Amino acid sequence: MASRHYMKAPVCLVENKNECLSVNQKAIQILEKISQPVVVVAIVGLYRTGKSYLMNRLGGQNHGFPLGSTVQSETKGIWMWCVPHPSRTDHTLILLDSEGLGDVEKGDPKNDSWIFALAVLLCSCFVYNSMGTINHQALEQLHYVTELTELIRSKSSPNPDEEEDSTEFVSFFPDFIWTVRDFTLELKLNGCMVTEDEYLENALKLIPGKNPKIQISNQPRECIRHFFPKRKCFVFDRPTHDKELLAHIEKVSEDQLDPTFLKQTNKFCSFVFNNARTKTLREGIMVTGNRLSTLVVTYVDAINSGSVPCLENAVATLAQIENAAAVQKAADHYSEQMAQQVKFPTDTLQEFLDVHAACEKEAITVFMQQSFKDANQEFQKNLVEIIKVKKEDFLLQNEQISVKYCQAKLDELSKTLMESVSAGIFSVPGGHKLYREEKERIEQNYNELSRKGLKATEVLQSFLASQVTIEKSILQSDKALTDREKAIEEERAKKKAIEKEQELLRQKMQEQQQEMEAQKRSLQEHIVQLEEKMKTEREKLLQEQEMMLEHKLKVQRDLLNEGFKQKSEMLNSEIKMLKDKINEVENDNSFLSVLGKIGREITSVLFTPAKVLTGIVAPLLKK
Repeated sequence: MASRHYMKAPVCLVENKNECLSVNQKAIQILEKISQPVVVVAIVGLYRTGKSYLMNRLGGQNHGFPLGSTVQSETKGIWMWCVPHPSRTDHTLILLDSEGLGDVEKGDPKNDSWIFALAVLLCSCFVYNSMGTINHQALEQLHYVTELTELIRSKSSPNPDEEEDSTEFVSFFPDFIWTVRDFTLELKLNGCMVTEDEYLENALKLIPGKNPKIQISNQPRECIRHFFPKRKCFVFDRPTHDKELLAHIEKVSEDQLDPTFLKQTNKFCSFVFNNARTKTLREGIMVTGNRLSTLVVTYVDAINSGSVPCLENAVATLAQIENAAAVQKAADHYSEQMAQQVKFPTDTLQEFLDVHAACEKEAITVFMQQSFKDANQEFQKNLVEIIKVKKEDFLLQNEQISVKYCQAKLDELSKTLMESVSAGIFSVPGGHKLYREEKERIEQNYNELSRKGLKATEVLQSFLASQVTIEKSILQSDKALTDREKAIEEERAKKKAIEKEQELLRQKMQEQQQEMEAQKRSLQEHIVQLEEKMKTEREKLLQEQEMMLEHKLKVQRDLLNEGFKQKSEMLNSEIKMLKDKINEVENDNSFLSVLGKIGREITSVLFTPAKVLTGIVAPLLKK
C-alpha cells in the first residue's frame, strides 16, 4: 500500500550480528512502498530499561516490539514498525527500536556507538531512555553523544578554513526527548517545584572547574546542548509495584497499571503524535519511506566499508535516484495528460500546441516538486529531451490520423467522379465543364467537413494534383471548346494550382511560426519554474542558516550566564562564520547565470540549428 502502510508486527531493519551491521531486505521493500512523508521516532538507551514498551504504546498496542522478561537484551540491531500516523493522514509513523546499549554479551562496544549514530541519522525524533534520575552517572552513560563528531560527517570534503564539520549537525539532527523511567524524586530545585523540561536543562548545566574529570563529565552536556536545539523531558513512575505484573507487562491491562504512570505515558504519546516533525534533510528536503530506505542502505554501506556516514554523500545518492524517478514521473504525467486531452485530429496546429503547453507545464511542475539537488540541471535537460520526443510522437500521430481521415473522405466524395472518368462520361463535347463542376463540388463538400486536422489542405492538394493529367486530357478532347478557350482554361487551372500551393506554403509558414512560439513558451516555462524553485531553495537555506545562528547565539548566552565566559567566547568564530554565510546567501545572484546557462542548453535541445532564434534566452531572462 503506497499511501497508508500498516505492519502487523515490527521487522528487523538493521541487523547487528557477529559485530557486523547488515540491512534486512524485507524491511527495505516495505519502506520502498511508502510514498508518504514519514515521521521517524527512534529510541535508544541501556538494555532492560523499558524502551520497547514505550514504542509499543506509540504503536497503539501493548504487543509489537519484543519486551523480554529476563536480563538478556531482546532487541538486536534496529527494529522497525510502520503504522498510520494517528493525527496526520498524509504521513506514516515509523518507530525504530534499537538494541540496548551497554549489553555485557556484546563483543565490540563500537557497535553500540554505530547503533546510536544510525538512530540519530534516521529519525526526526530521538528518544533517550534511562532509569532513575538524570545525574552524573546517567550522563556518563550517554557518552555515545560525544562520539558523534567522529561517526557522522555533514560534508564529504569539509573546508579546512571553516569550523569543524559538527557545527552544522544542528541543521539536520532530530529533536531530543529524554525519558526517565522509575523516577521517584520530587521535581524540585532549591526548594521550588520545576517542570520536567527545567529539570533536564538544569541537569545539562556545565559543572565549573578545570579538573580533567569535570571536563570529561561536561562533554555529553555540551554535545546535547550544541547538537539538539529542541529538547524535551518526560519522567515516569513505575508502571506497577507488582513484580509479577512487571515481568509480563505486555499482557497487563490499563486498569492494572499505576494511574500516574498511565497518565504520564499518554502525555508522552500525545506529545510525540502532535509535535514530532516530518523527517527532513538539509534545506528542507522531505523524506518519504522510499527515500528513508535509500538512506538506511547508504549509511550502513558506509559503516561497513570503514568510512563515516556522510549526509552530503547520502543526499547526493538519494538525489540521483529520486531525480531519475522525477523525470520518469513527469514524462509519464505528460503522456497521460496528452492522451486524455488531445482530441485527434486537432483542427489546427495551435490547438495541439496549446494542449501540449498546458500538459508540459504540469509535467515541469511535477518534476520540480519531486526533484532536488539537480546538479547542472542534468535531469531537467533530460526531461526537456524526453518531452520533445513525446510531443513529436503525438504530433505525428495527430497528422497520421488527419491524413487517414481526409483521404477516406476524399475517396468517398470522389468515387462518382472517378467512376464517371472511367466510363468516359466526360469524353463528350462540353465534358470539361461537367468535369470541372463535379470536381469543384467535391472540393466544396470537402471544405465543409469539420475537424479534418492538420493535413486537410495537404491531402486536398495531393488529390487535386492527381487530377491535373485527367483534367488536361478531358480539356484537350473537348470538341465544344476552341483552341483559345482551351488555352484560357489551361491557364486558369495553372493559376488556381499556384494559388493552392501558395495557400499550403502560407499554412506551413504559419505553423512553423507557431512551433517557434511554442518552443519559446516552453523555454520560458522551464526558466520561470526553475527560478521559483531556486528562490524557494535559497529561502530554505537562509531559514536553516538563521536557525543555526539563533541556536548558536542562545548557547553562547547560556554559557555566559552560567559563568563560562571563555567557552562563550570560543563560539565567536562559529557565529561569525554563520553570519558571513547568511550574508553570502542573501547577496548571491549566481542563480541568474545558472538560468542563463540552462536557458541556452534547453534552447539547443528545443530548436534545431536552422530554427535557433538569436538572442532568445536573454530577453526571457530580462523579462
